[in-house]
Amino acid sequence: MYTKAAFVVACVFLNISVLIAQTNAHPRIYTTNDSKDEFLQRIKDVAWKKSFVEKKTQNLEKYLKFCQNDPNWLVSRLQMNWKTKHSKVFLDGGNFSYSSGKAPVPTVRFSGTRDWATDYKQPKLENVIPYLDDPRGVYLEHKKTGKKEWVHPSKSGHSIEGINRKVMSLVEDAAFLYWVTGDKKYAEFATPVFLKYIEGMYHRDAPIDIKNSNQQRISGLATFEVIHEKILLHLVTTYDFLFNYFKKEKIDLSNAVAVFQKWGDQIIVNGIPDNNWNLFQARFLTYVALVLEPNENYKNGKGREYFLEHTFDKSTERQLSIKESLLVYDQETGMWPECASYSTHVITSLLEIITLLDNFTNTNELSNFPIIEKAALASFQYLFPSGYIVGFGDSAHKIIPPKNFELLISNYEKYKQEEKELLISGLLHTMLDEGKYKRKTGNLFELFFYVDKIKKDETNKDKAEAKKLISPTFYASNVSMFNQRLGQGDNAVMVSTVGSYGNHSHVNGISIELFANKYVLGPDMGKGSSYWHSDHREYYSRFPAHNTVVVDGASDYDAMRGYHPFELDNYFPELGETPIFDKITFSKVSFFEPKTKSNQQRFTAIIKSNSNKNYIVDIFRSKKQEPGKQRHDYFYHNLGQSLQIFQNKNELKLSKTDDFGSHQGDIKGYDYLTDKTKIETPKDVQAQFQIESKESPNNVMKIWVKGNEDQSVYSVKSPKSKATSSGTAPKEIVNNPMATLILKREAAAWENPFALVFNPYIEGTENPIENVTYLNFKDNPETQVIDVLLSDKTTVDRMVLNTTENDAVKNGEFYQKGLFSIARQLKNKNSMDFLFVSGMYKYEQNGWEIISSGDPVTISFENIESGYQFQNNAPALIRIPFLNNKKSAEIRLYKGNKLLEVRQAVMSRYSKQIEFRLSEAYEKGEVVFK
Repeated sequence: MYTKAAFVVACVFLNISVLIAQTNAHPRIYTTNDSKDEFLQRIKDVAWKKSFVEKKTQNLEKYLKFCQNDPNWLVSRLQMNWKTKHSKVFLDGGNFSYSSGKAPVPTVRFSGTRDWATDYKQPKLENVIPYLDDPRGVYLEHKKTGKKEWVHPSKSGHSIEGINRKVMSLVEDAAFLYWVTGDKKYAEFATPVFLKYIEGMYHRDAPIDIKNSNQQRISGLATFEVIHEKILLHLVTTYDFLFNYFKKEKIDLSNAVAVFQKWGDQIIVNGIPDNNWNLFQARFLTYVALVLEPNENYKNGKGREYFLEHTFDKSTERQLSIKESLLVYDQETGMWPECASYSTHVITSLLEIITLLDNFTNTNELSNFPIIEKAALASFQYLFPSGYIVGFGDSAHKIIPPKNFELLISNYEKYKQEEKELLISGLLHTMLDEGKYKRKTGNLFELFFYVDKIKKDETNKDKAEAKKLISPTFYASNVSMFNQRLGQGDNAVMVSTVGSYGNHSHVNGISIELFANKYVLGPDMGKGSSYWHSDHREYYSRFPAHNTVVVDGASDYDAMRGYHPFELDNYFPELGETPIFDKITFSKVSFFEPKTKSNQQRFTAIIKSNSNKNYIVDIFRSKKQEPGKQRHDYFYHNLGQSLQIFQNKNELKLSKTDDFGSHQGDIKGYDYLTDKTKIETPKDVQAQFQIESKESPNNVMKIWVKGNEDQSVYSVKSPKSKATSSGTAPKEIVNNPMATLILKREAAAWENPFALVFNPYIEGTENPIENVTYLNFKDNPETQVIDVLLSDKTTVDRMVLNTTENDAVKNGEFYQKGLFSIARQLKNKNSMDFLFVSGMYKYEQNGWEIISSGDPVTISFENIESGYQFQNNAPALIRIPFLNNKKSAEIRLYKGNKLLEVRQAVMSRYSKQIEFRLSEAYEKGEVVFK
């Protein structure tokens, strides 16, 4: 396949006159003069696009008046070394240190710090001191006191770069309006500011880190990170729209070209090549490439082809080509190896790049990169039932960026791919109908590339296809994430289980987020004030901020780029499949916690009750590899104003405590816990979280907690979750501290693990659970036995969970060699609604026998009018007791809904049973008694 750079070169040498005229004329990044008439008509006809242009026009009027009264008004607001004219910038790691040297003209000031968290406000342009260049630093208003202070730039956050970016955004708007209207006042407003900034950047060197730390290789020309060089886009776009005016006025543009080349080289030389940075960098390079002329126009040969080649085809130490970068994706799942928020924005960056290039070449560039389309659709697997993405790592509960779908639609409409266009349009219409998204233009890119109107599929085929984008189970190994979902609408429940793998991951062991009652009731905490802030480093990115287990108050390892995934041991249903048996989903994962050298295992299941409401079972095993004294703390954070602890319906009084904290040798994350109360009890308890609202019934999460001799129960407050949003938590509590349950075990929690049944319901509606009883088989203490009595008070779900598939347990007539079984039956009776076993070699109970033919089997049997419906994943021998005194039975085997085979069941020689063999996996089977 030819390269993008080669394409441009080929066009030049072939002298294809039309393309040459198009690609060498300005503007060309967002639009061309040939498309101007069509564009002008669109901003007349399309209300939201018209509104955008009108607002830009109105907003600029104020600044035009300022500059009429003082031609230097806007120029003087630029953050420059006006007096010192320093040519060199020196950094102290992630902070500005000082500048020096002498340039012939004022130079552009570098940003103050990498950390965006600051105690000071960025001033409005009207309040910026003109020509500010003072040895005392910058003069800013304190956020809390309201007083203005002189502060060193390193304390100013991103104010310096922010002011310059604000100035240049106005310049860009003026350049655009000049192209739209032809009115010289806009060009005259923009030109002196543009040239002053360009001149100042031309005469200033790239920054030097006096520590020669990692910062040296990630800095841009204006900011501490090459991925934050947003002002470059304003400059490039201004140049593109004003190019013809500049030429007409005979303005020398050689400095601008040199600055764009220098900036592009800085982005190539610096950065991070194997995560989201690389694509953000590539986006900037695409703008630089498209605004420059062909290589032959410059002595250094650094023109369009040079930067397109470095964007798409040529990899360097700090800048992977897009061709190489796309191999970072999991080609099977379409998952990018970073947390969800960053992963979805990588897709945005890629689509922006492809859209820009395609606008230049008009050769359907997206068709060359099918993984981008796959990734865009795969991102639906991140979604909670409410339509917001999971919050693991540095993510937050947001919607998938609508821009991803807007740009896919733009491409599909352009190249007449109607079926694809209708599918994506349907997804976008869902966002629009639910009020999650409102079509509007936020910038010039969106103005030019979003289609005027989103089509609707009147056949509703798009909705059927959309449902296929989300499966009951999904596993992304490159971020160590397993999602399981069960139920629809008000009954929808989801558990997202994560380890620590990929970029922007947290130190969380095996952590879960839990969705029920329309909210993410058990959320992750998200990221702190900034990545450099103590609250992030000590709390938000560490174990105590997650729904997990901490060992010895010390569990820890490196955050950000994690290499600590869990191992996915068992799960149901199969990935990407929707089975006929829809009463359960589960996962079992294993993890090694390196700091304390501990083994951990978590089994989590969602189970549908007989009233179609769901509950969740969580069994967490944790032990140090070395025997001896040890402590294990189970953390669970839940939305709500209150947390109460009950025992046999009586509320327990907890006492204030000073337990937990660095003063007791715990990691500093424990110091963020407040309002700590506790009770020591070996008995089972019920923890009840409650969201109280005047407008709706109380939203309850009741947790049935298994007791233990060495267990203490705590109710504490944790800092607010920064992952939640008004889409995943009630608005009135989204900023509240988190009610938190902690179970402290002063012993290993392996033989007798943490065992909890999560019981969400809405007060005043049916609660699916009447009671939960935790049992043990005396000779098999590691085996967990749970009886859940459902709301009808006669139906019991009995669960038996072993540690591994190879464990065996016998108790009277019951025998299980295998991982997990659940049987739903009427209390004190043998009739069964369903039986489900997984990871099973042999199972015996109440006349039922299941024996695998080799590999452990997963199989379900569900009561139907004529007998049982079943589904299996491996060969097995089955023995079933006769139903209702029937004398014979036949076995019907299906593939989908197509009947493959019917055969008579065999009478077992052992007892009053039928038996039959399954030689392979079947999607559907029936045992029909006659």
